[in-house]
Amino acid sequence: MSVPLIQQYRVARYIIGQKLRGNRKYPLVLMLEPLFRCNLACAGCGKIDYPDEILDRRLSVQDCLQAIDECGAPVVSIAGGEPLIHKEMPQIVQGFLERKKFVYLCTNALLLEKRMDDYRPSPYLTFSIHLDGNRERHDASVCRQGVFDKCVEVIREARRRGFRVTINCTLFQGEGAPEIAAFMDDMMGLGVEGVTIAPGYSYERAPRQDLFLKRTQSRQLFRDLFKLGRGKRWQFNQSSLYLSFLAGNETYECTPWGAVTRNVFGWQKPCYLLVGEGYARSFRELMDDTDWERYGTGRNPKCANCMAHCGYEMTAVDDTFANPLKALGVALFGPRTEGPMAPEPVVRYVEDAAARPQLVAGSEGEGEQASKPAGGCSSQRVA
Repeated sequence: MSVPLIQQYRVARYIIGQKLRGNRKYPLVLMLEPLFRCNLACAGCGKIDYPDEILDRRLSVQDCLQAIDECGAPVVSIAGGEPLIHKEMPQIVQGFLERKKFVYLCTNALLLEKRMDDYRPSPYLTFSIHLDGNRERHDASVCRQGVFDKCVEVIREARRRGFRVTINCTLFQGEGAPEIAAFMDDMMGLGVEGVTIAPGYSYERAPRQDLFLKRTQSRQLFRDLFKLGRGKRWQFNQSSLYLSFLAGNETYECTPWGAVTRNVFGWQKPCYLLVGEGYARSFRELMDDTDWERYGTGRNPKCANCMAHCGYEMTAVDDTFANPLKALGVALFGPRTEGPMAPEPVVRYVEDAAARPQLVAGSEGEGEQASKPAGGCSSQRVA
């Protein structure tokens, strides 16, 4: 794990404080989406297919700072859309830094070269660059040629200036472990702090639903990847037990309140991956009025194949506190890649006459406009 010690310390202190106060539900991360407008039309997203009246909305600086003050999370992940399109992003980031929050500014990097002078290197600020694999793979994913090479150029410049840089990599169908291993080698060669990696979640709005991995595929893919990574100094921006979960060695329940989402509609229930579940007007309303038991693998069909870090990283962190020696072993030697995998939840989702979910026994089972390219990429034009 490549998370700096100061961040590990502050996050651990926050968690211990919550546990001492007897709080069971609390967020580790604020997922902030201050706009949905983007300058790419990625096949696995679909956010920019909202109508223009939605794409033109922005959260204000005050909205964003109020969100972190409400929820109190130690980490803020600023996504979108493309957050660098937001004209007040430097003020938003500065407000979080003044509060000693760890900020991951997620960006496709097309605007970062122009906007880098708006920011100063800080142990609390990380540019999280979106790269879904090698040149061919990433450019196909974002539906535009040349984006990968631009990202590499910008990463090198950001590192030269002393910024923290991580990679945010989502895996889709058709990717094999050797290809991903070569990508990891390349990223380490660029000197990034670490890679956040996870299988893609099948957003309902995504124009290409055939891209997404099933849960069994994901577990085997990560086992194959970690086997190839033995003896290499790959750095992941994730906990060791979450990586073990990806490799099928842990049976974890989702912790949906671990990464709460504030966007242009309000506080999104239950997480940023699910649409159509409603919004709360405040963080407190989100925590108190969301029926959290409805969500997670085995509880909701929308969650069946999800292994995203927003849902499972906090579960892994809790397990780390409960089983520190197990976590240390995985951190030192890597996730297990042989032997039987951990069982999956064996419940299934049904609806009763009131359309309420219940659990029953069952079996496993560069800022230019983007138009729609061939191959199912998103269709809206962007500003």
